[in-house]
Formats: sequence, structure tokens, C-alpha cells
Amino acid sequence: MTTQTSDTMSWQARTIARLWQWLADWRLASLWRLARLSGPWIYRLSRRERRVTIANLAQVFPERSEDERMRLGRQSMIHSTATMLELGFAWMAAPRRVEKAILTVQGRELLDKARAEGRGVIVLAPHFGNWEILNFWLSSHFPFTAMYEPPKIDALDSIIRHGRERQGAKLVPTNSRGVAALLKALKRSEAVGILPDQEPDWGSGVFAPFYQREAYTGTLLPKLVARTQAKVVTGVARRVPGKGFEIHFLAADERVYSEDELQSATGVNASVEAAIDLDPVQYQWEYKRYRKTRAEFEKRPDWKRFRLYK
Repeated sequence: MTTQTSDTMSWQARTIARLWQWLADWRLASLWRLARLSGPWIYRLSRRERRVTIANLAQVFPERSEDERMRLGRQSMIHSTATMLELGFAWMAAPRRVEKAILTVQGRELLDKARAEGRGVIVLAPHFGNWEILNFWLSSHFPFTAMYEPPKIDALDSIIRHGRERQGAKLVPTNSRGVAALLKALKRSEAVGILPDQEPDWGSGVFAPFYQREAYTGTLLPKLVARTQAKVVTGVARRVPGKGFEIHFLAADERVYSEDELQSATGVNASVEAAIDLDPVQYQWEYKRYRKTRAEFEKRPDWKRFRLYK
């Protein structure tokens, strides 16, 4: 990295860190008002995010009119903006303020029952609502381990890591060492978190339906379940605009327990869909969930190294 690039990164990191620290003191109502003001402009000016959002919504809600999908897209961008504005609050605000902002917790008995039976709990945490608030609550109430990939701006790594670990969460790398750490945590009857809707690298997933279209979906889950007999739940922190958050834990689709990777991945995607149904505008639709395609897979010169599920 050149000195100029390093200096640029440092400037970016300082600016972002100061912004998070400043916003950490804001009331949630004020952060929501700012999101409502800036979100529509971000939607209008961010061509890439708008295009992906519109394409995704056309896929998952074909029965809705174009005007309805456009309106849903704008509302979704407001919520995505709110999530970004709330990062300082989730990571840096006094813990008692964050705890107070969690208005209700529904489905906690799913986690308590599993641990009482001596089973670990795998929490599928999709990009819905404010997942950093979910991390805060989980790590405040359970021994909790989650995979972590450092940010592109290296100087922000310690800030983000501290924010996510401050209530006791343990972050592990997204590699074989991290998987080993998740297995050990589950065998201790602890809770672990994985991202069910993040596109994996080639060779680490299968094509499974997500809203009636194939999406390349990770296969880490069946490996963890097979070796630990863990309970699987979906967890989200649903935003109550300007007031706080509702934590929801939902029983995962039964197919997640299948030893067949395709069936398990199909169950994972169905579980994510059930969480989205709580409030579709709170899902991060600007993510390219369908970026990897079967046609691309078959054109790869090394495709024979990977299994192709039909």
C-alpha cells in the first residue's frame, strides 16, 4: 500500500470513527428522522443499489405492481440508512442505553430450552433490521461466538471488533480455524451466529431456491448440525422506528436439519424468508443475492472440482 493510499485510508477511518462516536449520543428518534430525510436521496443517487434493489424486489414480489415495489424499495433504503446511522449507537453507546432500546424479546424460550437440553444453538442472522443490536443482546445473555471478516479499511478493525465484543462476544475468522471454534462452542452448549444470506465462495455452497429463484447458498450449517446436534433458530432485531427494537427468535425450517446439503440450504433460505415476512422493508434488498449463477458455475474451468446440485 502506498503512503498516499495509507493516508487516505487513515483519513477515512478517522472520519468514520468520529461520525460513529458523534451519532452514538443521538436519540433513536433523531437517527430515524435523519434516515427518513437522507434515505430517499441515497436511493435516488446510488444507481447500483437502486438497480439491485428493484431487480431483487421484482423477483421476490412479482405479484405486486411496479409502483408498489418502487415504494418498498425506497422504504427499504431508509431502513438500510438507519442501520448505518445506528452503528455508533450499537457499538459505542452506554450498554444500559442499548439494553433499554430493546423493547421486547420474543422466542427466547427456543434458546433456553436447547441449552437446558445440553444442546448448542445456531442463530441464523440475516441482514434484516439492525443485526448489530441482535449481536449486542445475544452476547449480553449467552456465551456467544460469531464469525468475523475484517473491514476493507484496516484502521477500523479494532473499533468494530471492540464494539461487537464489548458484551462478551467472541469473534473468530471466516476460515477453518473459525469453523473449529464454532464447533467447540456448540459442543459446550453455547450459541453461535452465522450469516445465512451472504453469498459464499465457489465450492462452499449449493444452488438452492430463495423466493423461487436459485441462489448460491452456503453449506456450513449442515456440517455444524451433523457434528453437534445443535438447535437452529433464526434471529432478527426488528426496528420500531424511532423507539427501539424487537428481538425475534423463530424456529428454523425443519429442512435445515437434513444431512443433504441441498435440502439443508433450502431450509436455510426458507427460514430467511420467514424472517423477512415480519417486515419486508427491513431487509437489505440492495445486496446482490443472485450474483452467482449456475451458468457462470458451468463455465468455470475448474468447475469439476465442485459438486453441482440439480
